[in-house]
This record gives sequence, structure tokens and C-alpha cells, in this order.
Amino acid sequence: MLTTLDYAVIAIYFVAITVFGIKAGGRQSSQKDFFLGGRDLPWWAICFSIVATETSTLTVIGVPAIAYAGTFTFLQIALGYLVGRIVVSIVFLPKYYDQSLQTAYAFLGNRFGASTQIIASITFLITRLLADGVRLFATAIPVKIILEAAGFDVSYFAVICVIGLLTIVYTSIGGLKAVVWMDFVQMIVYIIGAVIAIFVLLQALPEGWGELAASEGKFKFLDVELGRSINEIVTSPYVFITAVLGGGVFTMASHGTDQLIVQRLLACKNLKDSKKALIGSGFLIIIQFALFLILGLLLWGYYGGANIVELGLSRTDEVYPKFIVEELPAGISGLILAGIIAAAMSTLSSSLNALASSTLGDIYVLTTKKSLNDHQQLRIARLFTLIWGGIFIVFASLFQNQQNPVVELGLAIATFTYGGLLGVFVLGLINKQVKDIGASIGLVLTIVVMTLVIFGVKFSETHGWFFAFDGSSESGMIENAKAIAWPLYTLLGALLTIVLSWVVEKSKHFFLRNR
Repeated sequence: MLTTLDYAVIAIYFVAITVFGIKAGGRQSSQKDFFLGGRDLPWWAICFSIVATETSTLTVIGVPAIAYAGTFTFLQIALGYLVGRIVVSIVFLPKYYDQSLQTAYAFLGNRFGASTQIIASITFLITRLLADGVRLFATAIPVKIILEAAGFDVSYFAVICVIGLLTIVYTSIGGLKAVVWMDFVQMIVYIIGAVIAIFVLLQALPEGWGELAASEGKFKFLDVELGRSINEIVTSPYVFITAVLGGGVFTMASHGTDQLIVQRLLACKNLKDSKKALIGSGFLIIIQFALFLILGLLLWGYYGGANIVELGLSRTDEVYPKFIVEELPAGISGLILAGIIAAAMSTLSSSLNALASSTLGDIYVLTTKKSLNDHQQLRIARLFTLIWGGIFIVFASLFQNQQNPVVELGLAIATFTYGGLLGVFVLGLINKQVKDIGASIGLVLTIVVMTLVIFGVKFSETHGWFFAFDGSSESGMIENAKAIAWPLYTLLGALLTIVLSWVVEKSKHFFLRNR
């Protein structure tokens, strides 16, 4: 259990890292300083920041949960992530640097027009709001365990409020430069924590656990079994082709069109550094995923493969925090938990920074058409940071009753809109015929269709493919009904956007000619 030393370590850590963050951020005199860190950050720091931002607590507690309950096949997704990053560095980044952009969606404004830029930005804002709600909830899981270990009975909502408020305060002060340097420090801390946890587990594993794990198929990495039908492949997220293809396309969207990551890439000194930061993060994410999957496997061996009910838990995501609190030496538990929580807060702060950046640059300036000086832009940027912080605290509380591992939940949420965003960007690169109206309507229609597909399209061996929009109706009564595998949502959405935008554009010309 946690000791006084652990709580002291957590308290000291938070004070020290907050002071470090404020000092690292320095003074901001313009929105460029606040959102892009003055564009003088080293590429390797941004590389670490990208990984810390996209994974945070979702990785630290969610990926071990996946390995605890399953196998290593999740790592196939990471292989796709590397491929997707390489494509983004070759296709997307040169366009962004050629146009000296400050947001990803300014590219769409230059290519199509203001309406497409605004709609894409709003899509991003909604996506980040939902996904960050999951991230904030994920952060609340270890905090709740800490407090319960100390004898405090608190709700997830109360924890979410406290963490959210602290994150808002920090983000309003530090700016992107502070966030990047804190990401770097936090990632080092929680990686060291994972290595320590693995070392402790290796000393405590029972004899014969490896043979038992092998017999249960826990070491399985590649799922390339032949003979599967198309239906099985389309509904299985960790089949090799689904995982790699889906992961690659997902990363093209998340790292090529999502302002959260693109903002960091635009903060590099030049295009060459931006490419190094992005591709380097692809190798780093594979190593990090592998590390936490190994940790999850060792936890499974340590607890003898017990299910969450037998462990007295409500979610698989609580297994790693349980081990930290109950089994690690005094002081070490506190340091690891502090690193997990602070890393997630750092990720959330960068999300807020990106939300404020897109709101100001892609929506406020375009719709109000006001000419703002640097001081005014900086003040409004901080105001938007406060507003978005309050909003996503509310959204975070919506996920506390979900039972899926939070990493899968967080990734699945983004797939609702990522496909539409990626499709519009691809259109902007390869199709000169589609204009503002076609792209805007195509994007909106895709989001509507993908929402229906994700919620309503199911498959079962007995009924085939069918629509069921009520979870308690037909889909609930059909045994083993499956949805389309979440890694494929982005690919499907991108293709839909390209086709729908082209159809809308052609229809517009047809009606204009026949008026």
C-alpha cells in the first residue's frame, strides 16, 4: 500500500514539475510564441513530445490491460503507425511548410476556401473534445485508486474536476514550449517507472508461468492466419492486414490532419527537423507499445491470469495501478503514479493548446474578420483555453461507465471523424476539380454516414450484415454480432469523403448547366 513517503514524493513531484514547466515556457509575447513555441524547439524534444501526447495515460494503463486480457497482436497497429508517419512526412509536411501554415486547416482554407477550413476545424474540435474526455477519465483511474488506498471514498467525477482544473491553470501559463519540455520529462519518468515495474515482476513471477502463458497463446504477435473470410477480416481489429492497413491510415489522419500533432510538427525549425521528429516518433511508439504489452503479460503471470472480478477490480485498466499501489517499494510507487498523472496532464494541456489554436486561427479570425495585434491574440488564446478546459471536464464524466479498455475507446472515438478529415486533405492534394462546396458537404455527409455505420452496422454468422441502431434491439439479441473493426473506420471514412465530395461537385455542375 502507499506510504507517507509515496504521498510526499507525489506532492514534491507536482510542485517541481510545475515550476519547471513555467520556467521552460518562459514569457509569451504573441500567439506564435504561445502556439508554436517560437519555432526554435529541437526536433528530438518534439519527437518525444509527439509520443507522450498521443499515448499518455491511455498507453500507460490501457496497453498493459490489452495484453493482460489478450495477446501482443495490438503491436501490429504500431507497425501501421510507422508506415503512416512515413507517408505524412513525404506527402503532407512539404505542403504545410511551403505555405508557412500555423494550423493544419489553413491548408484547406488556401485550397478550397473558408467554409471548408471552418468545418474541418469544428470537426477537429469535436473529435478532440470527445477523445480528450476519454484521456481525462483515464487519468482519473490511478488517482482514484491512490485516494481509495489512503481511505478516501471519491468519485471519478470529483477526480476529473480536480485534474481538469489543474491542467487548465498550467496550460494558460506555459504555452506550447513548456508543454513540449514537460512531455519530454514526463515520458522519461513513466518509461523508467515501467522498467522498474517489469524488473520487480520478473523477480516475483511464479514458476511455470511462461509455459502457462504459451499454452494460452499470450505470446502471439502476428495474426496472419490464412483461410479467413472477408467478413472475418473486416470485423477483426487485430488481424494483420486490418491492423497494419488500418493503423497506417489512422496515423495519416492523426499525424497529418489533427492539429494536436500537426501543431508540434509546425513548431520545428524547418521541414527536415519536422520529418525527423515524426518518423523518429514512429520507431519510439513501437518500442513504447512493446514495453507496456510486456508489462501487461508479466502482470497476467504475476496474478495467475485472474480476471478482474477475482482481483476485486471493476476494469482491466485498473490492474497496473493496483500493482503499483500494492506491490512496489515505498517511494517508487509514488514516483510512478506521479509520472503517470503528470504525463496525462501534460498531454491534456497540449490538447487544450491545440483547441485554442484552431478556434482562434481557423474560426474566430475568419468569422469576425477582426485585425488583432499580438497582445489581443494572446489574450483571446488564453480565454479559449479556459473555455475549452471547462467544456471537456463535462465530457470526461460521460465515459466513466464504459467497460472497454480506455485505449481502445479513445482510439475508436477519433475514427468517427478522422476519415472525413483525411479524405478532404487527400482531395486537396490530388483533385483540383472539387471546390469549396463539394468538399464541405462531402465532409459533413461522411461524418453522418460514419456515425450510422459505427453505431448501426453489425455482422453475425447467422444473419450476415444488418443495421441495428438500438443496442437493446436486434443487435443485442443476435449472439456474437460484431461491428466493423475500428482500425478500418478511418479508411472507410476517407474513401467516402473522396467519393461523396466528387459526387456533390459533379451534381452541382449538372444542375447549374441545366437550369
